[in-house]
Amino acid sequence: MPPGARRLAAPALPALPALPTLPALSAPVAMVVAAVLAGCANYAGMRSESQMAQPGQYATAQSLPAEQGRWPAADWADQFGDAQLKTLIAEALQDSPTLDKARARVAAAVAFSETANANTLPQVGAGYSWTRQRLTESTFIPPAFAGTWQSENKAFLGASYELDLWGKNREALRSAVSKVHANQAEAEQVRLTLSSTIARSYNELGRLYALLDIARDEGVQRTEVLRVARGRVRMGLDTEVELRTAEANLAAAQVTVSALEGNIQRTRYQLGALLGQGPDRGLAIARPTLGVGDEIHLPSNLPADLVSRRPNIVAARWRVEATTHDIKVAKAEFYPDINLSAAIGLDAFGWGRFLRAASRTASAGPAIHLPIFDGGALRAQLKGRYAEFDFAVANYNDTLIQALTDVATQLADIRAVDAQLVNATRSDEAAQRALRLAMAQYQGGLTTQLTVLNAQTTALASSQVVTNLRMQRRDRQIALATALGGGYTETAATVADAQPTAAAR
Repeated sequence: MPPGARRLAAPALPALPALPTLPALSAPVAMVVAAVLAGCANYAGMRSESQMAQPGQYATAQSLPAEQGRWPAADWADQFGDAQLKTLIAEALQDSPTLDKARARVAAAVAFSETANANTLPQVGAGYSWTRQRLTESTFIPPAFAGTWQSENKAFLGASYELDLWGKNREALRSAVSKVHANQAEAEQVRLTLSSTIARSYNELGRLYALLDIARDEGVQRTEVLRVARGRVRMGLDTEVELRTAEANLAAAQVTVSALEGNIQRTRYQLGALLGQGPDRGLAIARPTLGVGDEIHLPSNLPADLVSRRPNIVAARWRVEATTHDIKVAKAEFYPDINLSAAIGLDAFGWGRFLRAASRTASAGPAIHLPIFDGGALRAQLKGRYAEFDFAVANYNDTLIQALTDVATQLADIRAVDAQLVNATRSDEAAQRALRLAMAQYQGGLTTQLTVLNAQTTALASSQVVTNLRMQRRDRQIALATALGGGYTETAATVADAQPTAAAR
């Protein structure tokens, strides 16, 4: 990770409570419970057959060969030897509003998990009230108090606890914790995407500068052709046609230079925005000095290890895990809720009696909620949870396929560019020699301007091809580092919190 960059801190998550031991039920109570459950709404016949794909089930041996390479480190951008790029990435990870939004989503998920954790614990509250009132003479109030003004003081301490016999609250907490992990992984994906986008935009800036050098060299060459053409016209060796052609070609080269300078300016502005700054920040970026980068070798056991090194795959897996717990929450809704509550306090007319033992009041008892007929609402809710599970599994499988394809595609592009560069470099060297010979012959009056222009066109095109291929290779190197996770690794502590479920029943 670049110095100064802030990795999103993993917030402390609520501990998952252990399953309580169900109290022993007496025979009458057991009969009542059995009768109650028999009358409950049920979810018979509802299930899902969706399965999370395993990396090994996809054929990748040919496209992703084991090359004993290393996984990219968090400082993967350092391989190009440009200190400015490292500084820009660190600055973006510090100040980007895009990353701030990701941090906010993580914070919201953590807050939701804390709420879910609170629902698994006893709730205790206290209160006090004072009321001044006239007591009616027309009800059961004793004559000593009827028709008089009295001050009523009440103070209480109450507690309630949901037994959660069917695990609804515990599963809701597990779902919330899984969503925290998913949001954390998605935030890491935002970090990786932002870093990659900056590196690729920076590489594009370097490509434009290289093309600008070629265009300016072309302008110098065409200026020389125009100088020679003017001399040849004065000596009667060339006509006005050759002179005007040379002027037109020089003007075209100058247009290309202006266009590239405009593209460089626009790319600078884009980089300023990616850094979370204004467009003027982009103007302060110096010309890139990017190197070739490391050799390309894929790590071994790539498909299996990729699932813990690509943050978007990790996030998709935690989304599946969250939906499995949501299904269990929806199933628990079919069973009765049992809440225990108790309260103690003082209640008296006037201040004199308030603190006496006779003013004590207390209550305790259970409250049971039983769903019997709900018009199919609970089944519809569960059906929706299964649909969410099916979607999450499909999204995970699709993300895994796309990740494997992404790595294979970037590797294939790099190998193809390497092969093209061999021939393109050879072609460029020959074209540059031909141009030098044509210029020498033209200056000596041994050939025509047309020969020089053809040689210039060929040399210009070959130089542009070589430059674009080199920059394209570096762009694919950046993309491959991103496809391999950019140094992200799911921590062992995170994995231990929950093991994603392959299917929901």
